Amino acid sequence: MNRPLIGISTYLVASARWGVWDLPATLLPAGYARLVREAGGVAVLLPPDAPELAASLVARLDAVVVAGGPDVDPGRYGAGRDPRTGPAAPERDGWETALIAAALDSGTPLLGICRGMQLLNVASGGTLTQHLDGHTGPDGATGVFGTHRVTPVPGTRYASMVPGVCDVPTYHHQAVDRIGAGLVASAHADDGTVEAVERPGPGWVLGVQWHPEMGDDVRVMGALVAAAQAG
Repeated sequence: MNRPLIGISTYLVASARWGVWDLPATLLPAGYARLVREAGGVAVLLPPDAPELAASLVARLDAVVVAGGPDVDPGRYGAGRDPRTGPAAPERDGWETALIAAALDSGTPLLGICRGMQLLNVASGGTLTQHLDGHTGPDGATGVFGTHRVTPVPGTRYASMVPGVCDVPTYHHQAVDRIGAGLVASAHADDGTVEAVERPGPGWVLGVQWHPEMGDDVRVMGALVAAAQAG
C-alpha cells in the first residue's frame, strides 16, 4: 500500500541561517515530518502561496496539517490587537485559511496544531484569547517547551484516539475563546483552556493546542494518517 501524502504548512521568515547562508526561507521544525513518517505517512511541505491555488493543491493530497507558528491577525476575528500579540503574518494567514477551506470543502482529513487549531477556529467564525499568562513555557521561559495535562471530552473523536488523561508538549500564549460554528471542544487543560476542537460528522477534522511533533505519542498523527488511507 502506498503511504498517504500529508501536506504540512510552513513558516515564511525574512532571515534564516545555515552554513554560510543568511537568507529568506520557508522552514519547518523537523519534528513534523518525523511524526508523519513514524505514523506511516509521507510529508510534503506547503510554503505560503496564492490562496486561489489551495483547492487544486489539496485535491492532490491525502491529508493536510496546518502547523504551529505566529499569532493569527486579530483583525481576522474582528478584535483589536493586544500589545502582547505578535506581528501579523498575512501570507500565512491567507494561505492557511485557504488550505483549511479547501480541506473542509473537499472532505480531506485536516489536523491543526497550535496556531493551526486557532486558525481553524477563526476560519469557522470563532475568536481567540490573545494572551494567557503562564502558558508560554516553564515559568514563562521563551523558546522552551513545557508539559501539562489534557483531559478528553467523552464521546468525541479525540477521546476515541486518546481515551485517558495525558501529558502533552506545549508552548503557546493564545487559545480558543468563542468556538467557531460547526466545531466542538474535545479536550481541556486543568484550568479549562480548550485544548482540542473537532468537527463532528463523517469528515476527519481536529485541532490540538499542543505540539505533538515535540513528543513521541503518535496517536493523533496516526489517526490522521489512517483517515487519509481510508479516504
